[in-house]
Amino acid sequence: MIEGVSDTAFWVAHYRALESQRPDALFHVPFAALLAGDRGKKIAKSMPMPFITGWAVVIRTCIIDDYIQWALAQGVDAVLNLGAGLDARPYRMELPDSLIWIEADYPQIVEYKETRLANEKTRCRLERVSIDLTKLPERRALLASVQARAKKILVLTEGVVPYLTVEDAASLADDLKNSSNACYWIVDYFSREVIKQRGRRMRFKMQNAPFRFDPADWFGFFAEHGWRVREIRYLLAEGQRLHRPIRLPLFISLFWVIRRLFIPKERRAAFAKFAAYVLLERSAA
Repeated sequence: MIEGVSDTAFWVAHYRALESQRPDALFHVPFAALLAGDRGKKIAKSMPMPFITGWAVVIRTCIIDDYIQWALAQGVDAVLNLGAGLDARPYRMELPDSLIWIEADYPQIVEYKETRLANEKTRCRLERVSIDLTKLPERRALLASVQARAKKILVLTEGVVPYLTVEDAASLADDLKNSSNACYWIVDYFSREVIKQRGRRMRFKMQNAPFRFDPADWFGFFAEHGWRVREIRYLLAEGQRLHRPIRLPLFISLFWVIRRLFIPKERRAAFAKFAAYVLLERSAA
């Protein structure tokens, strides 16, 4: 079902649509189902452990929403969403009218999204750019354009960096660092153990969109390229804070209760930090 990384956008939109239908929804995307379409539903149905993926999508959405609001309070006047997929934040979040929000993605995603949302109104100054972000001249031209128009930029790469090679991620990090008005950057974090497990369990399901970003030292990698951690929020802890803990089937819950008895305390603590969303800021040096 997954023919390329872009298909994951339909998968994510499906779970945002399910959350929006809940009476206790943590956010509402009224047209998420329209964006996800049948493709998003079919992809979700074909994947194992939907209870984990669906929960993770909801928690990560809330974390990123909070980061964006914090950045706006710091004076950010532009959001650059690289690999925007089917994200709908410019339509649903409380945003300043003057905010410039630029979505960059492959032409087919941009065209699909513009068609589906043609009658919807945005909360800010939304622009879309058709681009292949791996093509350096195009990417650097985009960054230069945003740099010339904004004084303080927040870069969002939700669900993008894990699919890049370490070399491509380094190139992107350097380009963003060289864009002096890019002050903050939101990125995904997955532990090395999670990446290995995903590679084994999803090898055939995700063979056209494997996780490739696996540096020896995740935090050291970004520090080396001029970015330091401003804040990190782990999914499990954030789920507890939002009163939305992960709900596992009974047999899996029992398995983990028993297994925890034999797992060292240090490893249990590491497991609690299996995934997070990180707000980076430019290093002073």
